[in-house]
Amino acid sequence: MARGHRAAETVRYRITVRGTVQGVGFRPFVYNLAKSCGIHGSVLNAGRGVVVEAEGPRDVVDRFLETVRTSPPRLAQVEEVAWESLPPAGYTAFEIIASTGGEEIEALVPPDVGLCPDCARETFDPADRHHLYPFTNCTNCGPRFTIVRELPYDRPKTSMAAFPMCAECAREYHDPADRRFHAQPVACPVCGPAVELVDAQGRPVPGEWAEACWEILGQGGILALKSLGGFHLVCDARNPEALRELRRRKGRDAKPFAVMARNLATVGRYCRLDETEAELLASPQAPIVVLRRRPDAGLPAELAPGLQTLGVMLPYTPLHFLVFGGPFDLLVMTSGNYSELPLAKDNARALEELGGIADYFLRHNREIVNRCDDSLAAVMDGGVQLLRRSRGYVPGPVPVPTGDGPVVLGIGGEMKNTFCLLKKGRAFVSQHIGELDSIEGEENLFSSLLGFQRLLDIEAEIVGYDMHPDYRSSRLAEKMPARARFAVQHHHAHLAACLADNGLEERAIGVILDGTGYGPDGTLWGFEVLTGDYLDFTREIHLAPVPLPGGEAAVRHPWRTAVAYLLSYLGEEGAAAAERRFGDRGRELEVVQRMLTRGFNTPPSAGCGRLFDAVAALAGVCTRSTYEGQAAIELGELVLEDARGRELPPYSYSIKEGVISASGTIAGVVEDLERGAAAAVIATRFHNTVLEMVREAVRRVSAATGLETVALSGGTWQNRYLFQRARETLPAEGFRVLTHRRVPANDGGLCLGQSMIAYRRWKRCV
Repeated sequence: MARGHRAAETVRYRITVRGTVQGVGFRPFVYNLAKSCGIHGSVLNAGRGVVVEAEGPRDVVDRFLETVRTSPPRLAQVEEVAWESLPPAGYTAFEIIASTGGEEIEALVPPDVGLCPDCARETFDPADRHHLYPFTNCTNCGPRFTIVRELPYDRPKTSMAAFPMCAECAREYHDPADRRFHAQPVACPVCGPAVELVDAQGRPVPGEWAEACWEILGQGGILALKSLGGFHLVCDARNPEALRELRRRKGRDAKPFAVMARNLATVGRYCRLDETEAELLASPQAPIVVLRRRPDAGLPAELAPGLQTLGVMLPYTPLHFLVFGGPFDLLVMTSGNYSELPLAKDNARALEELGGIADYFLRHNREIVNRCDDSLAAVMDGGVQLLRRSRGYVPGPVPVPTGDGPVVLGIGGEMKNTFCLLKKGRAFVSQHIGELDSIEGEENLFSSLLGFQRLLDIEAEIVGYDMHPDYRSSRLAEKMPARARFAVQHHHAHLAACLADNGLEERAIGVILDGTGYGPDGTLWGFEVLTGDYLDFTREIHLAPVPLPGGEAAVRHPWRTAVAYLLSYLGEEGAAAAERRFGDRGRELEVVQRMLTRGFNTPPSAGCGRLFDAVAALAGVCTRSTYEGQAAIELGELVLEDARGRELPPYSYSIKEGVISASGTIAGVVEDLERGAAAAVIATRFHNTVLEMVREAVRRVSAATGLETVALSGGTWQNRYLFQRARETLPAEGFRVLTHRRVPANDGGLCLGQSMIAYRRWKRCV
């Protein structure tokens, strides 16, 4: 009897839900759940999250609370559900009430989400009022981060404020039972954004825009298409002449183009596709996924010169789907910019910046508030590895092991720049900013940082930056008002990023392999076996440095690095091998040899990327690099990943007094070349050698320190073969292996490590 009386007792809970809970249908979910349970009260968006007041019989309210905790909407990311018991208020209904302001912002802006099946169906339903509308969306899909200015996430605080809702859209928006209830970008052909097709001078093109676009693409033309986070450059992916022309106009000699396929069946015709890759392509995040091309696909080599892989994505907006309503099943859909400049996002600027590239512009009148490029991912060893974290993932936070304290900024590196704002155990890593080697790149970083801070209602107080004296990001960090600044070594930041990405608070062995990073000794590092944590590190073992003839010129021309390795390790025999391999360069080879002999303009480098460059050039795979990592990527794609490849013996090497010598490796490559070995065999043996270098170095460091946790970070770990083999072999020897999960292993994750190190160093000082 007492138990029944307790069940009937009326209680009132105030429930606060933190996380990505605004703009994902959380309030209508709570509203409809409360109505079905017979609970009275309210729900609202607040700065700290979603706040629910629930009043009713205790057992009913308890079940309601449990459902909110365990079964939230599909797009929600619940970090915490807190509740307190209050005296009953005598509510007689359940309602959604207006958002509140004037408090510290803790709620999170959701990422942009690909078109959901319901909206896709309506877009192609002649009987639906959204038929053929390029901006159809609902609570479960559409723009979020790219249109929002500040929180709480309500329509007046987005770029949709410029489009007052018509009566039909307003009815759906205010109906708690409707799929578009409180969907902030809700729109239709009567009241929403509109598309227009214009030529390169901005003059409207008459007629139906979709058919005109198909005609342009069919004639080999290039189209600039305004998407969610910026413009794409589009052409027929099966037209070699169009591809060559796009490369010429864009200033992109060999870097692979991303493509968009009509559907998964189309992807399967051109590429090999496993279940995980198919799920990733069709996910709400809809990233570009790196896939292996089918040898018989018949695709032009100009799509991805020298590569057997292709970056593929599926349509993720109604506009994309409508473009694929015509004769094309595969289109180039590459970033709308010239060379490495920032992605174009504004109509007027796009005409100015892309007018020399695109023949026509398919644009719309909804402002893109936050520039956001496509994300890039690959499935490796059965798991998803982010190579570029941007649309679909940003601004979702990364949980990290920190507590209260000031807001910390990690400003990132020079290449693949992202920044990170650290606050109360959450790391907000920005969208892909890109290269900073231009005024436009600096402006993009600065404006994006200001926008992020405004969105989160915070200002950075502590700053972590790369210690390289010539990085633009570091110079910007030094000018920012801050309570404290901390210079962070590049590879230490990589190690810290991997630890934070895994939520760990411990000292570990870091195997950091990348192209280059500035060391405290003033030289260029890049093949590093460290021990360290968030405070400090020790360089335990590293690759022996070699001189780079011409510095950056050697990075752009890997054959120069090959000559440096030959002369440094093999002396006169190496000079003879250089003449045999690169003698056709005549005077240029003589100059490089003289630079090396005299030590003129030959900064020493111990980068893993430079070793890859040397072997790729020796094997004839890549002697001129037109994009970052080209030689390493092309060499990696030649690796024999079958049992035969694993059995090919590594080349020799040595480790003495903490220094790895690749002398035997270079000699072995030359010997293989002399006997006519295939480039694939050389590439495989070399990869097996790098793997053995790593394993032996880890064994030695572990024996000396007792550490058994190994963190793998740096861009080289995006090499599929090395990644998979390290994840197999190191655990077999008793090591616990950490890899990146939420941020890239390359410099796109560097800012996370910088912010964690700066936070710990500040903490130590106070």
